[in-house]
Formats: sequence, structure tokens, C-alpha cells
Amino acid sequence: MRENFFSLRTVMWEEGCVKMIDQTALPQRLVYKTFDSWEGVADAIRRMVIRGAPAIGVAAAMGVALAADRSRSEGRDQLLKEIDRAAEGLRRTRPTAVNLFWGIDRVVATARRAGPSVDKIRDATVEEAKRMAEEDVESNRRLGAFGAPLLDDGDVVMTQCNAGALATVGYGTALGVIRAAREAGKCVKVIVNETRPALQGSRLTAFELVRDGFHCTLISDTAVGFMMSSGRVDKVIVGADRITRDGYVFNKIGTYQVAVLAQRHGIPFYPAAPRSTFDLKRTHDQIVIEERAYDEVVRVKGRRIAPKGIPVANPAFDKTPPELVTCIVTDFGLIRSPIEQNLQTVIG
Repeated sequence: MRENFFSLRTVMWEEGCVKMIDQTALPQRLVYKTFDSWEGVADAIRRMVIRGAPAIGVAAAMGVALAADRSRSEGRDQLLKEIDRAAEGLRRTRPTAVNLFWGIDRVVATARRAGPSVDKIRDATVEEAKRMAEEDVESNRRLGAFGAPLLDDGDVVMTQCNAGALATVGYGTALGVIRAAREAGKCVKVIVNETRPALQGSRLTAFELVRDGFHCTLISDTAVGFMMSSGRVDKVIVGADRITRDGYVFNKIGTYQVAVLAQRHGIPFYPAAPRSTFDLKRTHDQIVIEERAYDEVVRVKGRRIAPKGIPVANPAFDKTPPELVTCIVTDFGLIRSPIEQNLQTVIG
């Protein structure tokens, strides 16, 4: 019997290397890549071999640990310089998801607290990164348990991009809620938005759901409004890459328009995210939206679909204001409307 996404791990530490599912190969092939340098991990994050805010947070943490573990430095100061260099390189990979910076900073802080012994620093960074991976799965399961009561038996739930096991170390955030609802005995069907330009919905979310035996339907991004207006959507659940202190939800491009349409049609809109996704230091106007490559828009799987010379805008994320959010599902409870006020109360 093949493993399902209740048990698969997206990223792991194995025999002194970082091993991860190559998400660029999905859905045709489920294969793993192994990296023995922080530069390799950074490149994997940049090219979306691994993606999803919680997953890249742990992958980046493991990248820092890999730099420490592979270092031949004999003194603390030199080792910490190498760790800092790796951390800075990993920080430059993707600017929007706050989990990336959280993961890096946590391992760097662990290294600095580990004392004068280089062996202890190496061991401490590796153990911290491995601990973070296990914590991610546990927090996703808690999040799912908090969110499951929001779904009723027979609900049809729409989701954008991929916020499943593949976007985390395991289990998932938005899909974690759906998985937990099924574990509670509820029948939940899922509408999967394809999520151009990288097609994380059709390539990744649909792959997870089909593999795990969920009833799901794939739609084009342009069909979202029709599906809602014809009464075929009961709830919307999405992930998040950063939630700022003023309650704005940064997520994969297309999320904002889904939220607008959901409000227009009276459909609850639920972002789901662990504590590491919250950025209580910044407001929405301080966040950099990542702009990705030209080819992602003008090509699909290597085939050109647009005329040469056409200018392209390719923002990878958008921001949904708190007034469009029904409540945020987290691993420490629900943050209900008014989002900004209650966010500060719950986690501020």
C-alpha cells in the first residue's frame, strides 16, 4: 500500500543531508532530491523545488544547519561567520514568506547560544532544525483540529494554490483543516483552483487530494466567480505566506480576488496558518511582493503561449485586507472578526 500525505514528509534531515520532494516534477513523478550544501538548498527554494511558507521555513533552517554541520572551522567565531554567510544567502531567496526568515533566525540564534564548542554548535543547529520539522507537523494537526468544526458534513470547499502537506513538512494548513474534518467523519468535497502561472493547484493540490482519496474538482482560475454565483461553493479555505500585525493576509496571487468574490456571494473565507506565519513587526505596506520570472507567464511546461516581446508582470503574491476575512485558523485557536483587533489580543 502506497504512503499517503498523512505520512509523507516534504523535507527532512537524512544522513547529514537535506532531502526534499522535488515539487517541480509533480504530478508526473514523485521523486526526492538530496542536497549537501546550503547553496543547493537556497537554489531549491529559489526554483520552487520546495515551496509553501512553512516548508521553506524548515528547509531554510536545515540549510543553515547544513552550513554548520559541513563547516571545517576549528573556532567558534569562524564557524559563526560561516553560519551568518549561509543565513544571508538563504534570506535572499524569496522575500515575501515570513516563515523563511523565522526559520533562519531561529537556527542562527541557537548557534549563538550553544557555547564555545564548535561540535556543540554543529549538533545544536542540526537538532534545532530537526525539531522544527517535527513541530511543524504537530502545529498543522492542532490547526486542523481547530478548523475542522468550521466545516459541515457535505460542504464543498474551494482552495487556492497549495496549502497542503507539500507546502509544509507534513499534513498541511488549509488542507490540514479539510483532512481533520474527514478524520472527524465529515464528507467534504474540494474545488481546486488551478492557480496560474505555476499551477500549484492543478499540479500539487489536486495530486495530494486524488492520492488521498478525496472527492475534488479542478477548475480554471477564471471559473471562480461562476462556481460561487451558481451556489457550488460553501466555504473557502486558503493558506498564507505572511499575516501582518494589521490583519492583512499575504498569499499566492489570485487569493485577493477569490476573497472579494467570496464576500460578494456571502461565502465564509478562512485563511489557515501556523504561528510562524504571523509578522507582528510589520504592517501590510511594509511587505515586498516577490516578482518572479518572465518565462513563468509566457510559457507552460516549456511551451510558449504568448507572442515574443510582450511585457509581463508576474507578482507571486497578493494581499487580502482583514475586512474580507471571516476568521483565521491557527495552531493556537481561531482569530475571528474584527481580525486586526482580535489578532493583537490573541497573539500580540
